[in-house]
This record gives sequence, C-alpha cells and structure tokens, in this order.
Amino acid sequence: MAVTSPSQATSYDVFLNFRGSDTRQGFTGYLYKALFDSGIHIFIDDEGIQSGQIIPESLKEAIKKSRIAITVLSPDYASSSFCLDELVTILECSKNSGLLVLPVFYKVPPGHVRHQRGSYGEAFAIHEQGLHPNMEKWKKALKDVANISGFPLDYGNEYEHELIKKIVERVIRFLNNDEKSLHVPDFLVGVGSQVEEIRNLLAVRDNGVNVNMIGIHGMGGVGKSTLACLVYNLITAGFEGSCFLQNVREEANKHGLKHLHSIILSQLVGMKEINVASEQQGISIIKNRLKRMKVLLILDDVEKHEQLQGIVGSADWFGPGSIVIITTRDKQLLASHGVKRTHEVKELNKRDALKLLKFKAFKMEEVDPSYKEVLNQVVTYASGIPLALEVIGSNLFGKSVQEWESAIRQYKRIPNNKILEILKVSFDSLGEEEKSVFLDIACCFKGYKLSEIEETLRALYDNCMKYHIGVLVEKSLIKISHDERVTFHDLIEDMGKRIDRQQSPREPGKRRRLWLQEDIIQVLKDKSGTSQIKIICLHFSISDVQVVEWDGITDMKSLKILIVRNGIFSQIWNYLPEGLKVLEWRA
Repeated sequence: MAVTSPSQATSYDVFLNFRGSDTRQGFTGYLYKALFDSGIHIFIDDEGIQSGQIIPESLKEAIKKSRIAITVLSPDYASSSFCLDELVTILECSKNSGLLVLPVFYKVPPGHVRHQRGSYGEAFAIHEQGLHPNMEKWKKALKDVANISGFPLDYGNEYEHELIKKIVERVIRFLNNDEKSLHVPDFLVGVGSQVEEIRNLLAVRDNGVNVNMIGIHGMGGVGKSTLACLVYNLITAGFEGSCFLQNVREEANKHGLKHLHSIILSQLVGMKEINVASEQQGISIIKNRLKRMKVLLILDDVEKHEQLQGIVGSADWFGPGSIVIITTRDKQLLASHGVKRTHEVKELNKRDALKLLKFKAFKMEEVDPSYKEVLNQVVTYASGIPLALEVIGSNLFGKSVQEWESAIRQYKRIPNNKILEILKVSFDSLGEEEKSVFLDIACCFKGYKLSEIEETLRALYDNCMKYHIGVLVEKSLIKISHDERVTFHDLIEDMGKRIDRQQSPREPGKRRRLWLQEDIIQVLKDKSGTSQIKIICLHFSISDVQVVEWDGITDMKSLKILIVRNGIFSQIWNYLPEGLKVLEWRA
C-alpha cells in the first residue's frame, strides 16, 4: 500500500488515523483503496511513521494540511498512546482550522469510547499505572470524538463494504461542497477586522449547546451579505454540508418557506428532486435528515420571526458543531429568537470609504490631487454606505473634476440621511429608454435569468436589450450573478419602485407598469386602466391567493406583458388585449 510522504508541500483531502495492528490489513486498507479509487488525495498514517513517542512536526503539518480526518476507533485503538496524542492534535486542528473529523466506530460501541469502557477501560487502566501526563487530554478527546456524528458499524445488519461506501460518499459530498465558494467583490475594504470579530464569536461555545447560532445586523447597503459570504468561504471546509440561503425575505414572501426547505435539503444532503408538500413536512425532513450532520447554514436577509422559526426553529435540528449565521436589518428579531451573540456591521470610516470610492471611480489608489476635495465631499455625503460609494464611483468613472463638482452640487441639495436620493443620481444619468428598462427590472424582474429578461422585454425594446443591460451593469445599478440571474441590492430596488410610484401617484391606471398588488386589483375593479399600461406583474404570496376579475383589462390596449403568479383566473381569456405579446401564468 502506498504511503504519502508528510514532507510533500501539497495538501490532502483525507488524513487517516488508525491503529495499524488492528485494521491495517483489513478495514482501513479497504477504506484507503476505496478513497484512492475515487480520486481522493490521502495521507495514511501507517505505523512505520510512528517511530517515536512524540508526534513529529511533519505529521502535525500533514494533519493541518488535510481537509478531513477519518479516525478508525477500533478495539485496541486506545492502547496506543501515539494514536491518542494524534487524536488530540486532530481535534485541536478541527477547532482552529476547520478540519472535519469523521469518527468510525469499528467493532466498538460509541459509549465505550465516550466513557472508556470495555477494551478502552482496560487500556486506560494500564495508562494510569504509567502515570502518563496526557491522561486527561486523552479522556476529553475520546469523549469529544464520540459526540461527533460518525459511522458505527452495525454488526448483523450491515456489511463492512456498505459502511465503507457510506464513508466515501460522505467524503465526496463534503469535498464537492467545499469547492463551491461564493463570489465576493474583487475590492473590499474595512472587512478584515469584522471577519475576525465574527470568527471570535463563532469560537465561543455555550455550555450544553452543540450548535452555534450568531447574528449579523445593520442597515441596508452596509455590507452584511458580503461579510457573511467572506465568513462562509473561510469556514465552509469544516462542515459536512454548507448552504448560503440568499434573499430569505423575498423568497419566503414569493414562494413560501417550503421552497426554501427544498433549497436547504438539496444543498446539504443532495436531495435534488425533492418536492416539499408543506412547511410542516419541510421542517420534519430537515430535523430528521440534519440532526446528525455538522452543517453550516447562512440565512441572508431575514425579516420575520416566522422565517426563523420555520428554518432554524431550534438548535437540536442540526448536528453537533453546526453553525447558523443570520443576517438581518432587525436586531430585535435576533433577540426574540434567542440569538445571544451578534455583530453590528457599521458604516465605513472615512479612510476606507475613500479607498473604495477611488477604486470604483479610478481603479487605483493614487489619483490626481485635483480630485481630493471632490472625493472628500462625496465620502461625506455617502455616509460610509459601501453601496452608495460603489454606485457614485461607478457613475463618475472617468469623469473630469468639473463633472464631479456638478454632481456634488446635486448631492448638496439632498439631506445626508436620504441615501436613496443619492443613488438616484445614477438613475438620472441614464438615457430615457435605459431608465425605462431599469424600472421594468426593478419593479418586475428581480432574480430572473438574464436570458428570460432579454426575451421578455424584447416585446418592448426590440433588439436593444443587450446594450441597455450593459449600461445598467456599468452604472452598478444591476449585477449579473454567477448563475446568470439579474440582481441588485434592496436599496436599488426600493429606489426604482419609489421612482415608479411617483409617476401618476394618485392614478395608477395611468402608469407604464403595474406591480403593486393593491394597485392592480383596484385598477381592474374600477376599470380605470388606460393605454399607458405596458406591463402588469401580479405576484400573490402563497398564503394570499385570490380570484381576480379580469374584465377591467379590456381598455389596456397597449398591454404587452402580463405576468401572474399564484392567482386564480376568472375568465381571463375573454378579455386579453390583442396586442399582448408575453403571458406568464403560474397558478
């Protein structure tokens, strides 16, 4: 059997810790081959390396460089002081570097390991005679490893090859998950110390609590989601499964909690085709499937207590060592759910805000001194909000000092606390058709696939969509995610919807687009729609499905796009305008 040398600089997928005389020629040898045949890079600590009484530094480095440690706890494992010292080192690394520990209870019950009974009790009786100084460390290590969800061999009901298959599947699932890091902006400032503070919070454990739950809160646009992404990427390697659940508030309102349950189960346990029939069923499946798994779950942008209750109701839903991180604008929401450790994301200080603005506006830190005053004025008016700085910087990219001064004169007319109005400056700089495209997306198409938006809006803008989308991306008004969906921050969405409502605020039937549920129902009921209306986008929440009377749509002769979700139609087909080009119907 090949043994990987610990002197190699490469990292390892798996570190195998075992008592050679017990399992080298049997179970561990077969496990090694199954892992190796699956393309997994393994360090196997064979007893040929165990020449001394103290673990060499090279072996400690091999443990640190591994992503998973598999410990085969066989009947004679505890008789080896070297194996026990190695286990202590493995568990220390699991706390400090995110190493995942997978214990295998081979021919020994977990209770014997936890309480040093049976062969483990006999081994410790001998160790006690030798007055070994590490006795207490060993006992604690065995107790800790026995409390980790592992792989007991159920004799009489399970063959060894079946257990090996389960272990290999778990390892592969973890390694695949480990490689799915989240995208974060290329240029970040003011986050290093905050990431460290959050990791310090995660290092604190409450007595008797196996799951660490923390909260990240702060105002919109301040960088909560970005911070959560950074923490996720840094610690995800230490878990059997990881899930970053984006836009909880929006997704729950649109699709219900059962939709979020499906995403969690898909990402954490690979249940790809699951169809959760109800919230109650989703909760039951999560509790049953995840209660023994060490998982990392991040809930981004939570708004309501029932969202927390329906996704992370209590700590015992997840296995020991799991971490749940919640981002929200509402600190009280965290307190009401019993989240004791929280981190507030605050606005950037002047130095960091200036760095971010320079990067967005000039792509460099050193700029012409003539810009110094205008840069400082923008930093003051952006109030340290990263989103505002990004949008303003992108909008003024490549502009002259005079153009900066002109923009600042607009900012000076705006109260300092109205960040939405500052962001509106980027909107005002758009062409008329680009403004219209942005408002269409902000009001009706957030989260849609880019290809779907381009195809749908072609009904209004012919073949100019790619150009318009490009302009909006350059202005930092929209972003294209890794899965080709169009997204933007809540502040940008709020700004767009506010601008749209200001167009004929008292008579919604005279607007270009209708997207607010009460406006649409009122216009249809009153039959006050006009030929100004081009788009109707009606989203009922799962819990608020209604029958809609559609005869009021007849006078909307310029209507081109009709999108209805979760509505129950009432003879709609009798009233559709002849010019309608796009109909999306999801009952």
